[in-house]
Amino acid sequence: MLLKNLTSPTFLLNSPLFLSILSHNFIALHKVPGTFLESWGVRMNVVYSDLSGKNILITGASRGLGRRMAEVIARQGAHVIFNYRGDETKAMELKEELIKLGASQVTALNFDVTDTAKVKTELEAFVEKHGAITGLVNNAGISRDALLLRSKEEDIDATLNTNLKSAMMITQILTKSMMKAENVSIVNISSVVGLMGNAGQSAYAASKAGLIGYTKAVAKELASRNVRCNAICPGFIVTDMTDKLDDKTKEGYMASIPLKRLGASEEVANLVCFLLSKASGYITGETIKIDGGLYI
Repeated sequence: MLLKNLTSPTFLLNSPLFLSILSHNFIALHKVPGTFLESWGVRMNVVYSDLSGKNILITGASRGLGRRMAEVIARQGAHVIFNYRGDETKAMELKEELIKLGASQVTALNFDVTDTAKVKTELEAFVEKHGAITGLVNNAGISRDALLLRSKEEDIDATLNTNLKSAMMITQILTKSMMKAENVSIVNISSVVGLMGNAGQSAYAASKAGLIGYTKAVAKELASRNVRCNAICPGFIVTDMTDKLDDKTKEGYMASIPLKRLGASEEVANLVCFLLSKASGYITGETIKIDGGLYI
């Protein structure tokens, strides 16, 4: 099947060729193994050959959106690096899963993203052994929602430290080796909440908005060394957290989304792969929304 292995990163999904193939093969396409686009019910496996063997670190990959990113990146044949805090057994299970999915190598590093000293030790040791990390996905994040008058200082600190400061410190720790490497791409996972705000999420909104500003500054500072940096702002994405919502709440969310559905985590992961690859080589400093039109 032609669409199963698209090895050219310059392949345009809106090209006449693609539209012709799609129109003639729509029924068959849903059987093609690979990534899953829930909007069409179509499985597509776009391969970016330059990601094969590439050292790519994804923080917060133990579950949810981060785990799906790690799985999709593993299918690209990358050397997947992820961190874990406590449960080594689950970390090893994830490692085995990623190897089975096609990762060239998998390295699990034991650190909490908010423990800068431990992060520095682990990452510097990795770079010394395996070479520069040339793909970085700052995905780790938490949300401790509360109305402004009820927000606790410790919750604000935890949110800012995890969502914003950790991304800043990890990027800083890796920058020296990144500047000596080639085809380096940093992807920061922000949120539409960082663009539009949301009642009860002042600390979360501030952390995600800060990540967008940080992305632009890093892009300008490191562009001369061919290091790119972009931010993604997901909207309502199906994860283990949204699975806990009742139908009425989900319907309320979907009513505000022009496409009238929640996004699939694999759709976000596919965008991450694109931004990590050479296919996006002329894109830096951008904030890309993937929200079904929620914030237009």
